[in-house]
Amino acid sequence: MIKLLILICVVSSSLARPETKPTCGYQSCHPTKKGMLNVHLVPHTHDDVGWLKTLDEYYYGSKPGIQRAGVQYILDSVVEELLHDPNKRFIYVETAFFWKWWQEQDDHKRHQVKALVNAGRLEFIGGAWAMNDEATTNYQSTIDQFTWGFRKLDDTFGACGRPKIGWQIDPFGHSRELASLMAQFGFDGLLFGRLDYQDKATRVLNKHMEMVWQGSPTNLGSSADLFTSVLFNTYSAPPSFCFDILCNDEPIVDNKKSPKYNADERVETLIKFAQKQKEAYNSNNIILTMGEDFTYQSAGTWYKNMDKLIRLVNEKQSNGSNVNLLYSTPSCYVKAVNEDNLSFTTKKDDFFPYASDPNSFWTGYFTSRPTIKYFERKGNNFLQICKQLYALADLGPEDRGDLNALRSAMGVMQHHDAITGTEKQLVAFDYARILSQGMAECEIVVDAALRKIIAPKTADTEDQPKLDDEFKTVTCPLLNVSQCATTEENKSFVVTVYNPLSKPVTHYVRLPVIDNANYTVLCPMGKKQVTQLVPISDAVKRIPGRASKAEFELVFRAKNLPPLGFRSYYVSQDAKLDGEEHDYTGGQVRREPAENIVLGDHMSLSLTLNENGELSSATFGEKTIKLSQGIYYYSGAAGNNEEFKNRSSGAYIFRPTPAQPILLSAKGEVKQYKGPIVEEVQVIYSNWVSQTIRRYTDEEYVEVNWIVGPIPIDDNVGKEIIIRYESDIKSNGVFYTDSNGRETLKRVRDFRPTWKLELAEKISGNYYPVTSRISIKDEKNQFSVLTDRAQGGSSLNDGQIELMVHRRLLHDDAFGVGEALNETAYGGVGLVAVGSHYLTAGGRPATDKFLAHRKLMDSWMFFTPTPTTTFQQWQKNYKMEYSGLKGTVPSNVKILTLEPWKGRSLLLRLENIFEVGEDELYSKEAIVNLQDLFSAFKIVSAQETVLGANLLLKDMQRLKWNSESNYIKKQGPSQTLTDFNVTLKPMQIRTFIIEVQRI
Repeated sequence: MIKLLILICVVSSSLARPETKPTCGYQSCHPTKKGMLNVHLVPHTHDDVGWLKTLDEYYYGSKPGIQRAGVQYILDSVVEELLHDPNKRFIYVETAFFWKWWQEQDDHKRHQVKALVNAGRLEFIGGAWAMNDEATTNYQSTIDQFTWGFRKLDDTFGACGRPKIGWQIDPFGHSRELASLMAQFGFDGLLFGRLDYQDKATRVLNKHMEMVWQGSPTNLGSSADLFTSVLFNTYSAPPSFCFDILCNDEPIVDNKKSPKYNADERVETLIKFAQKQKEAYNSNNIILTMGEDFTYQSAGTWYKNMDKLIRLVNEKQSNGSNVNLLYSTPSCYVKAVNEDNLSFTTKKDDFFPYASDPNSFWTGYFTSRPTIKYFERKGNNFLQICKQLYALADLGPEDRGDLNALRSAMGVMQHHDAITGTEKQLVAFDYARILSQGMAECEIVVDAALRKIIAPKTADTEDQPKLDDEFKTVTCPLLNVSQCATTEENKSFVVTVYNPLSKPVTHYVRLPVIDNANYTVLCPMGKKQVTQLVPISDAVKRIPGRASKAEFELVFRAKNLPPLGFRSYYVSQDAKLDGEEHDYTGGQVRREPAENIVLGDHMSLSLTLNENGELSSATFGEKTIKLSQGIYYYSGAAGNNEEFKNRSSGAYIFRPTPAQPILLSAKGEVKQYKGPIVEEVQVIYSNWVSQTIRRYTDEEYVEVNWIVGPIPIDDNVGKEIIIRYESDIKSNGVFYTDSNGRETLKRVRDFRPTWKLELAEKISGNYYPVTSRISIKDEKNQFSVLTDRAQGGSSLNDGQIELMVHRRLLHDDAFGVGEALNETAYGGVGLVAVGSHYLTAGGRPATDKFLAHRKLMDSWMFFTPTPTTTFQQWQKNYKMEYSGLKGTVPSNVKILTLEPWKGRSLLLRLENIFEVGEDELYSKEAIVNLQDLFSAFKIVSAQETVLGANLLLKDMQRLKWNSESNYIKKQGPSQTLTDFNVTLKPMQIRTFIIEVQRI
């Protein structure tokens, strides 16, 4: 018995092997063979974070009738296979799914997975929370969702969890800005699957499927260069070599006694495919992506067949074959190509628009589901505020979960079937639920932070209200449709206006109120603010689902809001201060038919409109341009999708019929309102198209608020709504769009920089993503339109800018979503989209840049009803003004990120928002001193990291690449920090983990 116990102990101790030193990274790669064609088999799964099913349905495998996909089974199955054979490899990409799975595992399984990661057998590629879209995402949200994914991997696996390669295999076109960001993450390369069919044919012919992509050639130089490889077969296995239970391909039968023996034929087929693929590449290394959507739910079927292929193909080497198969990963492939020491062509533009055939331009999704695109943009806005207030108020770990809920929700929203609008309707509803829930949880964080900052002063009177009884902040998420219960139902309330930018800004507060009454708005010093009442447009009041009795908007100017701070205003109806009479200034109506309408004055900004409310000219400062505007619709093409020429317009594809767009804004019902703060013209063209053109007294832009919907379909015609602006600017076929809200890219009509374009679709083939702005210019003038969400846009004729604002279609485009883009709400009524364009002209480029950042990180309003508290009581007991900054930040610098990090540390990002040569005054280096920058704390140490905050910058070592270019290499980001002074070159972002001492 004793011997038996000793034997059991010995066996047990041998199974519990000590942890070995990590061998992940490039050192874990299987060796290649010189002089041979090394074929890297990369086992992978592409797991959409929502598309045909919701995130949870995909994870758990629910609703198999829609799609047989269960991510939990994939990870279970793959881990078991990897544990049995150290030769095997697997990559995983979507951290949102992996983290969901990881939380369900016991300690034993977690230990096993860590061992796999440390050995390089399970490798994380990309590493973001989701595989983000690249057309409709803003760079700030992209950085955030990568950082959040990196954070989870780093906390769990340390250095071996840090991705080295970008993996964008499914997005529908690729942005230069993302390439730049990936280089700044420290990535050694990017692999992607989709590019224009003509571009791909040209690259295959010329062996240019791999390149050095210059992500920021003018600004960041070689520090933003990224080796980029286009996958030969998108991301699928070679034809007939999908060995998944979801596939119908034949397995490898290597038993020669079997009548089903096929090994010789299958091996020859694979070798021929590999040799054909090699013809498109210069390296002796090629990659075969052995996977597909949601494959590996039974991983053994894949690995058993790949084992046979590797053995059988490599056995042929003894007979003179030069083909060598090996299990690999994208990083091992990139390292092998790098070791070939080749020279690659360079690319300076992006991969938009993407077309998969002559009649299928994937430019419709630039606009699809415009309301979810707007919701995502507001979610980013609120997330930045939530993170800032958490850090400034020094909240504790009890609030971290609520913040993380919005971090995760925003990561999900970046997915290439979320913000794009290319998901099924039921999934779109679930995305909205996830984001709504995340914002609701972050409201708890904001309320706790504001409570801490606006703490009551020491009581010296008996009438001091108790904080818990009186102070409760709420938000009003439906202010875009003039709905807010707090402002409508209370006779007095406090509105706290928070400015998340690092420079003072002026915000125009518009509050829905029911009565045409006198209102007093008092600033923290008790000074009455100039106010104006503007009637709410009838078009707004009849929006389906709007639950408000408000008839007016109370408007006032919150001037010079403190940076990273707030100012509170006390609003009361029929209130008086110290017995004074209330001085109320209301909006005045002027409508004179058959006359031109003039908004503004010719000294600064003025607009001329005709009697139908249509723009005819605009003066911006000293420059006047002819400027007209119209709202039109394209009829969406409808076909059977069986041939290119019969492609329908759908969620992905924008394909209008050849007919000219139909004007919707020929004649309207016009009302004009003029007051001391804002002048506006409200125009209703029909029961589903209207707009309001606004001009604020102290602003250099024109605001065009549009309302489109419910788009009628009773004529059985799908419609794609555009707003077109026409000017006298001689743009000569050239226009400019932003890349994910950062650098500007030049677009030339009917042209691509890297191949000779043959264009069958003249409209959709000239559409580009507009994340924040589009502009045209000539020697005398520039005209720009800025957007409040991502949209598709173009300049189809000289002097024109058009933007697509809404779509409602009746046919699917046959690219997988399986239903028409026919959004409805509130009992089947077509969805109404409400949005804004901001017009600038003639001014300096700085005007556009500052305005774009104001709208991206807009001031946010928090409301507190005050039924029993007078202004004097509130002023005495609560802090009404606060700034998170003590020092100053140069005008060309933005605090991009301030958020709680690990332990008590914080994460800080600083950004120079201007490009080289963009503006005479602001396109220059800037210096920020960190030590005395913040009012809530003092920075005592700062460690600079790569952009994703998962590696110290001093430890970053990227692979070096040779390129066929006379490109002047620039220095990368400075790695030294002297006396807490941070130097920022144009377009540079620097990231720091800071330790602070609270003040």
